Amino acid sequence: MKIPRLNRRDFLKTWGWSLASTLSVTTLRPAVAETERPGRTSAYHPGAHEGRTGGMVTVGEVDHVRNGFDPSDILSSWATGKTSRLADGRRLREFLIIAVDKEIEIAPGIFFPAWTYNGRVPGPTLRVTEGDRVRIRFINYGSHPHTLHFHGIHSARMDGVPGAGEVAPGESFTYEFDAKPFGCHLYHCHSVPLKRHIHKGLYGAFIVDPAPELHAEHRVAASSRLLGSAENMRWQELVMVMNGFDTNFDEENEVYAVNTVAHAYVNRPIRIQRDRPVRIYLINVTEFDPVNSLHLHANFFDYYDHGTTLTPTLRTVDTVMQCQAQRGILEFSFSDHEPGLYMFHAHQSEFVELGWMSHFEVV
Repeated sequence: MKIPRLNRRDFLKTWGWSLASTLSVTTLRPAVAETERPGRTSAYHPGAHEGRTGGMVTVGEVDHVRNGFDPSDILSSWATGKTSRLADGRRLREFLIIAVDKEIEIAPGIFFPAWTYNGRVPGPTLRVTEGDRVRIRFINYGSHPHTLHFHGIHSARMDGVPGAGEVAPGESFTYEFDAKPFGCHLYHCHSVPLKRHIHKGLYGAFIVDPAPELHAEHRVAASSRLLGSAENMRWQELVMVMNGFDTNFDEENEVYAVNTVAHAYVNRPIRIQRDRPVRIYLINVTEFDPVNSLHLHANFFDYYDHGTTLTPTLRTVDTVMQCQAQRGILEFSFSDHEPGLYMFHAHQSEFVELGWMSHFEVV
């Protein structure tokens, strides 16, 4: 009898998550218990939602305290910088970003030797307003040269590529530019080999809110995106960075996730208030796969490609796909729905099985 061969992905799907569970019990420090945070995620109950996933989910707990970041916090943690005024009256926002090598746990018992910005993957979500002057001091404490390349408009000297802002280990550089255009953007390392520097974890969300006074014809829509405005306060805003991890460095991913930890929002669903609209800043930085996607169950959304328009580029869709570095804004509501768990996930089945599946808990 010929025994069929399993490739590494089949192995992970068949045995890997069970093995990870065993490892997490026998070899890892127990995770620190986490309390429920109303309006963010549900209380953590391992296995509580397996009935809705057919058991197709990681088993065990990731130690978020050891990691130094929690996917539930990443959802709505905005870095707005230190603010002051320039001589011409414009607002200056100053940030500090530090590159550091760090091992992180991406699924129960599965560790990855990451390169990080400020000790987390993805890096901090930088949020500014259209027209702000942005100044970022970048220090490289990593083991390789790194950069900060921003998707936006800036001078050649600030492009964050070799020869224009690349930083050797132990050195620093200051990037400075005006925040434009408004939209859902990102930043990442542009050192070579590019695929390795991005895949290892050097990326993050860069959100530029529109300045309502510059968009009189769409002032209400612009105000709703401006962090801290009265119009913005009614929205439930979430940032989701779709990523993958090649754990054996053969240029194929074994783990997929949103905000790094496999199935993070299955056992801890994202709590959504039914009477408030939802806005997702969605970014794809998955390496080694041509596209990633998001499918929303039992609902539809409007989509703003790159977030650079105040009117939808797609209306009433339930699935969107993005190539690497593509991003956009999703807007939708559960106001007509009954309370309960609503799934969302990639619509590549393999990605779902290997970590990219989540739940909203509508209350």
